[in-house]
Amino acid sequence: MTDPAPALPPKLEAIATMFKSAPKPLRLQALLEYSKKLPPVPEKYLEHPEFMQAVPECASPFFLVTEQDEGNVKMFFKVPAEAPTVRGYAGILTEGLQGATPEEILNVPDQFYMEMGLSDLITPMRLRGMGAILHRLKNAVRENSGA
Repeated sequence: MTDPAPALPPKLEAIATMFKSAPKPLRLQALLEYSKKLPPVPEKYLEHPEFMQAVPECASPFFLVTEQDEGNVKMFFKVPAEAPTVRGYAGILTEGLQGATPEEILNVPDQFYMEMGLSDLITPMRLRGMGAILHRLKNAVRENSGA
């Protein structure tokens, strides 16, 4: 008997469930709301952008950085306001994964966002960018945790 796929961390699971169950117009509105909720990048990273990792697969300029504090991951994303859907995805990741353990983040299925109904709202190129964001986030967590 094989083990079931790892569950999403509870906050991310709640967000994913809300998106899955919402009609298409509400999914788009929710995505745009998450773009507005994205917290600003701490000044120390704005002053030293060399600590931020670029996600060149994204059509929009996208940068991320992670920190670990007592076994929990903090993440920050720099995304221009002119890229609201990608910024919304960053907001979802921030709200759903902020404070998670490295293991919880590394266990997030690579394509979890596809089940949220985002493919109805976003171009395939942007969806590939979302996959790249999660991949690079996991790599950063792996590097910082030695996992």
